Amino acid sequence: MALRSIFDASVLRTEFENAGINPKFIPLIWKNVLQNPNCKWDEIPSLPAAAYPLLNSKFLPLSSTLHSVSHSTDANGAFVEAVILRYDSRLGQYGGKQRPGGLRSTLCVSSQGMGEPLNNYSALVEAIRAMTSAPFHLSPKKITVSTVGIVHAINKLHHDLPTLNLAVSLHAPVQDIRCQIMPAARAFPLEKLMAALHLYQKNSQQKIFIEYIMLDGVNDEELQAHQLGKLLETLEVVVNLIPFNPVGNTSQFKTSGEAKVKNFQRILREIYNIRTTVRKEMGQDINGACGQLVVTEQDRLLAERKGLITDIEDLHL
Repeated sequence: MALRSIFDASVLRTEFENAGINPKFIPLIWKNVLQNPNCKWDEIPSLPAAAYPLLNSKFLPLSSTLHSVSHSTDANGAFVEAVILRYDSRLGQYGGKQRPGGLRSTLCVSSQGMGEPLNNYSALVEAIRAMTSAPFHLSPKKITVSTVGIVHAINKLHHDLPTLNLAVSLHAPVQDIRCQIMPAARAFPLEKLMAALHLYQKNSQQKIFIEYIMLDGVNDEELQAHQLGKLLETLEVVVNLIPFNPVGNTSQFKTSGEAKVKNFQRILREIYNIRTTVRKEMGQDINGACGQLVVTEQDRLLAERKGLITDIEDLHL
């Protein structure tokens, strides 16, 4: 049997309970592994005797291997740390940046770029609960979950994770354009998604982040800016305009010009009083910008199968 990651919380808890070991020791194990990733299980003090053979036979401290490294020209010298939680064929990646210059360290969590988090709902909830408990103690207010708009899952979020941040990949103010950009949206009509967002905000009292990819001639005209403003003006939202990053020759989309992006932002801000930001582009030179992660390797595999990427969601935006 393949060894599992020690951070697979549900498996570890089940194994401990089946062996009669109190799960209260799990945070102690995690703390030791985080402080010393190369530790051996018998080096962790104060565990029940039955825990050591179980850990040796079924778990690894770290189960990931480094595939490749690229250095971007816009690096700023800050330290970056990440934790990956493994769930069968799916990975959840959590990254944080420690700011230089003597400032207090801050850590934020974002569940995105990993497929659709809400399609892995139970694992997502468990992962976030683990990250907000000992030994991590991350604030739920610094955690953001990004979704294409899985309505039935959004309707549960305010109950299961009441204080986290919700980001929605909206990308268009009308259903037909949204489906053109993101075919997965066909399963969730825009009016049902908006109803779910209103209910979520009513119950959670949390602002909602709206992700909007800027595509030249597709969703970036003044008409769409006004449609988006009218759609969102009754919600407390922050709109994040995202420049489209090119991904080889695999997409039919092109990024909007800077003037269009600024005008789109101006309309939302000045006419509809909606807080609107433009995502800073970083890491393009190493295909590490938003939407580019992993895709270079996927392109190679897809080329072998003569496949094409045509859906924004296939690009992990």
